[in-house]
Amino acid sequence: MHRRRAFVVLVLIAGLAQFAAGQSSPATGSYLMYVGTYTGPESKGIHVFRFDPVAGKAVAAGLAAESVNPSFLAVDPQQKFLYAVNEVSAYKGEKSGGVSAFAIDRKTGKLTFLNEVASRGAGPCHVALDRTGKSVLVANYDGGSVAVFPVLKDGRLGEASAFDQHRGHGPNAERQEGPHAHEIQVTPDNRFALVTDLGLDELMVYRFNPAKGTLAANDPPFARVDAGAGPRHFVLHPNGKFVYVLSEMGGSVTAFAYDSRRGALNRIQSVSALSADFKGKNDSAELAMDRDGKFLYASNRGPDDIAMFAIDRAKGTLRLVEHVPTKGKTPRNFDIDPSGNYLLAANQESNNIVVFRIDPENGRLKDTGQVIEVPSPVCIVFVRPE
Repeated sequence: MHRRRAFVVLVLIAGLAQFAAGQSSPATGSYLMYVGTYTGPESKGIHVFRFDPVAGKAVAAGLAAESVNPSFLAVDPQQKFLYAVNEVSAYKGEKSGGVSAFAIDRKTGKLTFLNEVASRGAGPCHVALDRTGKSVLVANYDGGSVAVFPVLKDGRLGEASAFDQHRGHGPNAERQEGPHAHEIQVTPDNRFALVTDLGLDELMVYRFNPAKGTLAANDPPFARVDAGAGPRHFVLHPNGKFVYVLSEMGGSVTAFAYDSRRGALNRIQSVSALSADFKGKNDSAELAMDRDGKFLYASNRGPDDIAMFAIDRAKGTLRLVEHVPTKGKTPRNFDIDPSGNYLLAANQESNNIVVFRIDPENGRLKDTGQVIEVPSPVCIVFVRPE
């Protein structure tokens, strides 16, 4: 009898210990959240957090890897490797930035440096992967160019398989004195690569060869936004029929109908991302869409807010719903977590990320009160737990 009671007590103690360990483990059900930064006295590279998609809370897990100005990040489709631009004007004596490759430890969140290559242009500001994960595509802002790099079997980057130097200028002599490539992404079918060039007021279209990692000018080769608007970032609608472009200088969102067969873009609407009563200086920054394609969000560095639009999924047109302050200064970037429940706004100059809950019915944002402290945050990406 005493032995049986002792056994039961031991089982209960063991069960409680396991429960307590599960409750205290920050990894349980949480995503890895990597934050790219501008480095300096307070930041040395890429920071990692564990983000709980139920509570909307993040727990700091330290510095994932040291890297110079890893301002934009991208993760391969298998989530084994992470790639970061090194946004600098000179790399090993060349007038170029860099692109760094890291292996992801999905248990600890640590990143292991694999290699770095020259980005083939100064000031790289955006990096993406093609749909197969075999090519890394980079936009060089200061250099006004784009490049493609093959991903080797171990995740390292090879020498560039494609490069294109943009030429020309826009009407703003100060900001558009030359080309400034700002984002590059492949289309869902992996047949085309789209590029916004802030200096040329163009959304450029390339034919992309995923087998060779090459780029060729499409016909038609680009679509225009308003002169002097300065296109920065864009998103493709999940139905494949529309593309939305956020212009940094014009503070506007331009909607295009997209012909996936020809890679052609036809403008259908342009709307302001700013409130009617805002009169100050502004640079619009980031654009993101919910996974169902019902709501579009754009950040404004001036009023320091996020504009939220409802999308007509049949026509592709936008209707402004609200502006929400980001509770910080200079929302350069934001992202929607993998659950689709939260929008995290990275306020670069106030050194924090503020978490908002997304209303699934109307897309409106509500401040959760959760603030993540991180120096000079510039980009957020998520990696699923192992």
